[in-house]
Amino acid sequence: MFHLQSLELLHWDYCQRLTLPLDGAIITVAGPNGSGKTTLLDAMRTLLGLDCSGGRNYKTYARHANADSAWLRATVDNRPRNRQSSNRPFARCLLYADTVTLACRIDRNGGDWTRRYIMVEGDVSIEQMIERGDKDWLGIDNWRKRLEGAGLSRAIAKVLALEQGQTDRLCEYSPKELLKLVFDVFGDQDVLDRYDEARNHQKQLTQEVEAADRELSHGKAQRAELESRVNNYRQWELKCQERETLATEVVPVLSNVETRKSLAGKLRELHKQRLQSSDDRRQHGQVKADLLQRLQDQTDAATRVEELEAQVRSARRVQEEARDAERPVELLVKRADELQGLASVEGDAQQLTQRIAELGEHKQKLSTQWQRLKDQRDDAQKAMDGLKGQRLAPPPPEVTRFRRVLDEAGIGHHLIADIIEITDEKWRAAAEGVLRGSRWVVVLERAGQEAQALALAEKERYRHYVVADAEHAPAQPDKNSLLAVLNFSAPAPHWLLRQLGNIRRVAHTEEGVKVGGEWITPDAYHRDPRGGRSVWVDPSQYQFGASAIATRRDSIDKRLAQLDEEMTRIVRDQAFFDRQLQDARKAAQGFTAAAELAEREAEFAEARRQLPVLKQARAEAGERWQQTEAQLKRAVVEQTNAQHAYKQAQERLAHIEQRSAQHEREWQIRFDDVIAQAVMSREVKLQLPRSWRRPERIKEMLGHYGNATQARLRAEAVERELNEGKWETDPTVIEQLTLMNANVLRQEDELNQRKASNAAAAIAVDNARERYTDVLKVTVRRYRKNIIELGQLAGVEVNAELPHLDGDDSGLRQAELKVHFNFDGKGSIGLNDGEASGGQQVIKSLILLVGLMKDDETPGGFVFIDEPFAHLDVRNIQLVGHFLRSTRAQYVLTTPITHNVEVFEPADVTLVTAKKPKGARWAPPIGVLQRRVPTEFA
Repeated sequence: MFHLQSLELLHWDYCQRLTLPLDGAIITVAGPNGSGKTTLLDAMRTLLGLDCSGGRNYKTYARHANADSAWLRATVDNRPRNRQSSNRPFARCLLYADTVTLACRIDRNGGDWTRRYIMVEGDVSIEQMIERGDKDWLGIDNWRKRLEGAGLSRAIAKVLALEQGQTDRLCEYSPKELLKLVFDVFGDQDVLDRYDEARNHQKQLTQEVEAADRELSHGKAQRAELESRVNNYRQWELKCQERETLATEVVPVLSNVETRKSLAGKLRELHKQRLQSSDDRRQHGQVKADLLQRLQDQTDAATRVEELEAQVRSARRVQEEARDAERPVELLVKRADELQGLASVEGDAQQLTQRIAELGEHKQKLSTQWQRLKDQRDDAQKAMDGLKGQRLAPPPPEVTRFRRVLDEAGIGHHLIADIIEITDEKWRAAAEGVLRGSRWVVVLERAGQEAQALALAEKERYRHYVVADAEHAPAQPDKNSLLAVLNFSAPAPHWLLRQLGNIRRVAHTEEGVKVGGEWITPDAYHRDPRGGRSVWVDPSQYQFGASAIATRRDSIDKRLAQLDEEMTRIVRDQAFFDRQLQDARKAAQGFTAAAELAEREAEFAEARRQLPVLKQARAEAGERWQQTEAQLKRAVVEQTNAQHAYKQAQERLAHIEQRSAQHEREWQIRFDDVIAQAVMSREVKLQLPRSWRRPERIKEMLGHYGNATQARLRAEAVERELNEGKWETDPTVIEQLTLMNANVLRQEDELNQRKASNAAAAIAVDNARERYTDVLKVTVRRYRKNIIELGQLAGVEVNAELPHLDGDDSGLRQAELKVHFNFDGKGSIGLNDGEASGGQQVIKSLILLVGLMKDDETPGGFVFIDEPFAHLDVRNIQLVGHFLRSTRAQYVLTTPITHNVEVFEPADVTLVTAKKPKGARWAPPIGVLQRRVPTEFA
């Protein structure tokens, strides 16, 4: 490494221009605090491309000068270390003069500052370097590289350019960092370069192997993807071929085969129908003969009816004549009986009065009965009038009133009675009975209005259910359930549908007992889990469906007729009792029944004698009339049956004739159609290739697909798969797969070659590592020897543990250099274990520092140490001076003028700085004290 010989400053901080001699082993810069000692060191640091101390930089010092440019120039020693001229520090820069000039030019660039560097042979002044062209100047990065080539490594620059008061920083290094620093300073650069080159080459090959392996994996993945695409493409091809085969061969062939089989079956069926038509012709003759017989029977029955009708009219006339003859005689006998009854009591006034009262009471009872029947008839007539113009039976008044309230509130609803139609009249009584309690259930259209509807029902005291949960009746209920004979036009409550679906319809109770469960008979006898009971409803109360109106009308008509008959009987009884009452009242007034009996005795006796004869004659005439009437009814039935049989025979004959004619027409149409289809089918068959029509080929297609329908379904499925599936349709994928297979094989060969190269590189790395390890061991032993010797000079026992340097890179990275110090026999302490005093920390760092610079074979180099004597007593200052003189390196030291004069004892050159006077622009010149060289060394 080179030595500094002189330093020139121009416009640096507050120095206008000055030149300082540095041609000595130890240069001490002394001055008071703030006099520019660190400024001088920062000038050297800036010239050497290092960072300034204390957070300052070169721009700070350039601005203080307030000039457009600032210069730093130094001359350095470039003499060879031995007789070989290539051993000069700047030989790599092609500078072979004994003196080399280093310069830094700092120029103002707008509002900022820039610096450039230059190195030239000889001692060249600033004025001469100003004339140099821009191509000769270097940037900071290239400048640092050139100085590294001259021996100023980055590791030495970082460690030796310590800031003020931080001389003890070196002992704070960890053992691993200290070992790295030692090898960076002492190590053989060629060995390091070869090892680094081998290691980098091996690392590069490893990366190439990994990259090739990744490329191979990627290639295999692409190949797998292409294989999948090729398989997908081949499946697509097979699907397309199958679709084409189905569309062009299988479906047409099988359809033709099935068509011809179907046509053959149709021809056989037409032949059977032709045979059946002959049977129809024979049956036609039999029906004609039967029709003639039925016509004769109808004529005979009509004649018989006419004869019996005449006999009935004659018997009725005889019976009416006998009745007319009997009625006056019967009235005379009744009058005689009335007079006799009255005569028995007319003599007794009390009995007469009692009879009059009894007759009056009977008359009053009959009048009351008649009035009650009249009220019932008026109600029935009113009900009949209420049914006029109605489609459905009207609801009760309270239901009508509640529906009106719901309509006014805007609540949509319907009644169960409005939505059910009974489809089978046989089961109307059963359905009406079961549904009687649910007629007026209100079903809401919107469940959200339930609360409002229930509030209105509570207010109106509506006794029937209001339901919001409703659903439609099932489309196909159990055919044996009561629900099956009901038709719902709107949703109904779920519980009602479930109840109706659970009730089974049975013909009678015996069947119901056998089947068990819940059932009902047509007569409305219902059995549920609680037991059996009748739920019969009078037809006049039927409610569900339009048929309920007709049933109600019939029931009311019958009731009106019954009431009319009863009222007529009561009127006759009233007349009878009224006549007796009048006679009794006359008897009470003096009229005697006995006198009338005596007066009309002969008339009453003749009437009593004739009445049995007349009754017998009337009874015989009535019996003859009834017998004749019964014969007439039987004859009418026989006539009706004969007419019905004749009509059926006519219809059967017409049906047979129509069927025969229609059958003949239809048969001919079907026959012509089958023949046309057969001709067309044959033409289609002849158009098919002969190979497709071979029996074995047809058998194969039938065995694979079954029939034409299955083939068409398969064709649709294939078409759907082709349309909906994700298929590869690019035929070039096969060629791409072939190229990819070749590419993968090539990548595998390249990977094998790279692996072989990587293995060879690993061997080279192992060899370089061995050489590197050997050099590292020598370096560590030499450094260990240096610090032990320096420790002896300082009176400190120093010991260093040699690290284990065998093994791989991992072992080398973990290697450490552990150094122990023993001051004054007080025990061993480490690098930075916190047991040393401040002065001992400085001595430890100086021992480690000077050990790096102590080299008997290649002396040289320089070090900046800012205030190395801090915290040291006089004795330790002397020891430090001996350390510095023991090496052949160059040291630039700073020290305050307040220190002991012993600090100047080792100095060859002493530079004395002074503070800039207040108000002055430039600082005073720096004083120079240079030790006279002894005569023996001249």
